[in-house]
Amino acid sequence: MSLFDLIGNDGIVVTSEKHLTVNSALDLMCSVLLKNGKVDPCYVEAIKQKHREIGAYYVLAPKIAMPHARPEDGVNEAGLQLTVFKNGVDLESEDNGDVYLSVTLAAIDSDSHINTIMALSELFQNDEDIDAIIHSDSKTAIIEILRKY
Repeated sequence: MSLFDLIGNDGIVVTSEKHLTVNSALDLMCSVLLKNGKVDPCYVEAIKQKHREIGAYYVLAPKIAMPHARPEDGVNEAGLQLTVFKNGVDLESEDNGDVYLSVTLAAIDSDSHINTIMALSELFQNDEDIDAIIHSDSKTAIIEILRKY
């Protein structure tokens, strides 16, 4: 199973919005998962609450974020949403700067998503593919990259 299988055709959001607040960005990063019923609104609230408590824990590296909360915080079905911020978004990560690529993780338990995390780790370590996703003007091109992982 590739990352694309968990994201699906409608799980990719590309935005050129500027000056988003953290809460607005998190709403956008979870919008498809919410719309498709994979998570409940309380899942997004759990991510926001954890951000208020400890900061941008989900910003993993320069340009890259992986928002997530606990499965019991409102996950109904495993899934991923990929969001590209063409102009970057400041998620208040002092160490990593603006985020351009976000993959929101919805896991149904603590163990079943290990393969997904391994595939995401491979993707996140490939600067060429990360930059290709960020600069792509085509969801089809993004999908082709995701199918490799």
